[in-house]
Amino acid sequence: MTNPVFFAEPSEFDGVAPGALFVLTGAEARHAVAVKRLAAGEAVDIVDGTGKRLSGTVTAVAPQELTVRAESLAVDPAPPYRLTLVQALAKGDRDEMAIEAATELGVDSVVPWQSERSIVRWRDAKAARGQAKWEATVKAAAKQSRRAVIPEVGPLVGLKDLCRLIASSRLALILHENAEQSLADAVAEAGLPGDGDGSVLMIVGPEGGMSPQEVEQMLAAGAVAVRLGPHVLRSSTAGPAAVTLLSVLLRRW
Repeated sequence: MTNPVFFAEPSEFDGVAPGALFVLTGAEARHAVAVKRLAAGEAVDIVDGTGKRLSGTVTAVAPQELTVRAESLAVDPAPPYRLTLVQALAKGDRDEMAIEAATELGVDSVVPWQSERSIVRWRDAKAARGQAKWEATVKAAAKQSRRAVIPEVGPLVGLKDLCRLIASSRLALILHENAEQSLADAVAEAGLPGDGDGSVLMIVGPEGGMSPQEVEQMLAAGAVAVRLGPHVLRSSTAGPAAVTLLSVLLRRW
C-alpha cells in the first residue's frame, strides 16, 4: 500500500537529504496530526506538487508540526506525452467532477473553456473564484490519489485561444457524439505512441453540446473529432473516460 501524501512548498526541500529530519508545518501538518492522526513510526510521503517526493517515517508529532526522518528523496518520472483536458464550463458542478476524476486518473493539466453553449459564465470576480475553486479541486484530488504532481489549471479560454492550443498540440481530440472515427484510430493515425513528446488535448463540450461553428473552427485549427464508444457520455464523464483510454494507448499506464 502507498503512503499517505502531504504537500509542502518546493523551497522547503532545499538541502534535505536522506537521514535528515523534515518538519512539516501549517495546514498540512494539522491535517496529518488532527485528521489522519498519524503517529511516530508511521510511513508518510511529503511532495512538493511538481514531482519531488520525500518518503520517510514520522518521528514526532505536535499540534502544528509533523517531523519526518527522510529515507529517500526522488522525482517521480514524467509519463510520455502531456495530457490536457479542455473542459467546458458546465452547470451542477459537472465540470469540477470531471477535473477531479481526471486528476485522479493522471491528467497533467486542465483548461476551463467558456463554450458558446455553456450555461455557467465566468465573468469578473466570478472568474477568479472559479479559477481558485478548480485549483483547490485538482490539489485535493492529487492528494487523494497520492500524486507528487498537482495538475496545472490554465486560464479560462474562449474559442480563439482554444484554437491556438489546438494548433500547438501534438494531437487534439474533440470528444463528440456524432464523430465517426474512434479515439483509438485517431491515435494510431497520428503515429502514436512514438517518441513520447508533445501535448495531447481532449476537448469536452458543455451539457448542451458544442455548436457546429465551434466544431468547424476547431477542425480547421487541426483538431480531430472522435467518439469514445457507443453511448453518449455526460460532460462530467467524457474527459475522465478519454484520460483512461489514452493512458493505455499512449503507454502511460
